[in-house]
Amino acid sequence: MQKALYPATIFLSSLLLFLIEPIAAKQLVPILGGSSAVWLTCLVFFQITLLLGYLYAHALTRIMQTKAHLALIVIAAALSLTLLSPHITADPSHPVRAIFLLLSTSIGVPFLLLASTSPLLQAWLARSTNSAVPYRLFALSNVGSLLALFLYPTLIEPYLTLSHQCLLWIVAFLIYAALLTCITAQTPAPSNEIPKPAPDANSQAPTTRQKLLWFLLPMAAAMQLTAVTAHLTADIAAIPLLWMLPLSVYLLSFIIAFEYPGLYKRATITRLLVVLLASLGYALSKTDTSLPIAISITFFLAECFFACLFCHAEAHALKPTRASDSTLFYLLIAAGGATGTFFIGIASPLLFSANYDLPLAFAITAAVAIPTLWREGLVQRVLWGIACAGLFLLAIMLHVAYQRDAILVTRNFYGTLRIKQTDHAPLSNGQFSQQAAPTRMMLNGTIQHGNQIFSPALAHTPTTYYAANSGVGLALTLCCNGRPRIVGVIGLGAGTLAAYGQPGDRFHFYELNPAVQPIARNLFTYLRDSTATITIAEGDARNTLSTEPAQHFDVLVIDAFSGDAIPLHLLTTQALELYQRHLAPGGILAFHISNQFVELAPEIALLAANAHLHAIAIDSPSNPAEGAYRSSWVLVTNNPAFLANSLIINNAAPIPHVPGTRLWTDDYSSLLPLLKF
Repeated sequence: MQKALYPATIFLSSLLLFLIEPIAAKQLVPILGGSSAVWLTCLVFFQITLLLGYLYAHALTRIMQTKAHLALIVIAAALSLTLLSPHITADPSHPVRAIFLLLSTSIGVPFLLLASTSPLLQAWLARSTNSAVPYRLFALSNVGSLLALFLYPTLIEPYLTLSHQCLLWIVAFLIYAALLTCITAQTPAPSNEIPKPAPDANSQAPTTRQKLLWFLLPMAAAMQLTAVTAHLTADIAAIPLLWMLPLSVYLLSFIIAFEYPGLYKRATITRLLVVLLASLGYALSKTDTSLPIAISITFFLAECFFACLFCHAEAHALKPTRASDSTLFYLLIAAGGATGTFFIGIASPLLFSANYDLPLAFAITAAVAIPTLWREGLVQRVLWGIACAGLFLLAIMLHVAYQRDAILVTRNFYGTLRIKQTDHAPLSNGQFSQQAAPTRMMLNGTIQHGNQIFSPALAHTPTTYYAANSGVGLALTLCCNGRPRIVGVIGLGAGTLAAYGQPGDRFHFYELNPAVQPIARNLFTYLRDSTATITIAEGDARNTLSTEPAQHFDVLVIDAFSGDAIPLHLLTTQALELYQRHLAPGGILAFHISNQFVELAPEIALLAANAHLHAIAIDSPSNPAEGAYRSSWVLVTNNPAFLANSLIINNAAPIPHVPGTRLWTDDYSSLLPLLKF
């Protein structure tokens, strides 16, 4: 019975560890917006706290202070009762600091206790049974993590409110705390410690090389995880929940390496890894071309899996033979993981003006392979040395490529912004028209935030998704019968909507990313050429609107749903109530929902019906001659004259019903029913 407690507690701790991660990250969205960088920064926090948990486990096995551990269990259990308070505030101008502060004060102690459980209980079990360290329990812990990663978006988030998720997690955590208390209470104190078995011939202290590789191999794997996640979600496809896939293959590599090491065939895996690194490195060098989305995602996930499997399997092959060294082994694994995620998630945006994370992660993987395979002979040393040099050269080539046609490349917490200038107007399919005209385009990964065609006829024409026949174009044209308009816009981009401004109009923009405003003001002319009064508020729009007096907007444009991490807090019943407070009588809400992967119209229609408003979908075709893209908008209003206008009636599109769609609130939201599979 006692032995069964160990695997059950380890499994439950890992399950809870990976359930609290998305719950905690979701709590941060209303404060810091829906950027994928929020998740990556959370990932850094989790890895660092995991390191602290392993450090705590390592220290505890040395001093065997079970009373101190019992005290930590009691403290963590008490803190879990007040976990994830909805009344959390932070300074969004320093997002990394805000994330670390909020997570530390909300889930820090319980997370640290959960993180320490697997290495600590493995060491205690080996000590109490006079046996070798049961490293397969580390694989069991990763099975729990992988299960949590699957359960949250498929069964927990779609069917439970956030408060119910927290309650369920707290109950499970208290059960875990009770199990851990039973084990800790039965663990002998130093005076009653079970005599250690005499070391056999195979039990020897780990070498410096082993310790170094215990750190470097997990570091390379963590860099792969973080860099591939960022690349897939920002540069390949803005698909919600896509971040789950790299994390899943990362955990799967741990499970295979520690539970089924016989499946790892070094010769086969290293050959596959070399081919994948070379192939994807070549693909990255072709910045002006791209593979189909499905192929790109498949190949990058395959590379991430084989790279992580190589790193974790080689680390497992170097595991210590003495039980007393097991916690040091896990501690260095955690230190490597924390270092890798910190470099990609925190340091890289500060060090580099553009995103070179992927080639650097590839290069570090190749560099770590050199000492790992050193004893395999000269051929392996030369092969991986050449691969390492080539991948570092790729980073330099990418720097040159990013500067091509770019007049500005800048990077911050919210991603890399690149302003390209070409001699031809861009089309919605990524190609360019034959019409010669200098054109500037604002890009964040693969997502366009506006462009401007600098020809006399088109310089003041709204382009991309904001053309005159688009939903927002019709709303701005028909809203006010020629009188001055008051317009609010959530999402500045290049400032394209300012082109609609007329004398007497007031346009008030809300922009989360502080790097966007100077670009829109200085590299595009929509804002400064507009005859309307233009004001811009930085920070999360919902937070700003909640502190402002009623603005009496004739039209409020919500244009923040084209990215991978859709800010769902802008699409809840509470958000709609806030928008209504700022609307003038008969005002119009214009939601931009052009998105390849999510069908947001049914949810907006549900929100509108709940607020006794009418929702009209407007799909407009592309117009390459004027740089207009195909766009989808949903207009929400109770203005009968606007709804009866023939232009609205003739352009209205049916809003489909999606089974399983529920009304979103601040306590419940799920994108799963709305994904376009």
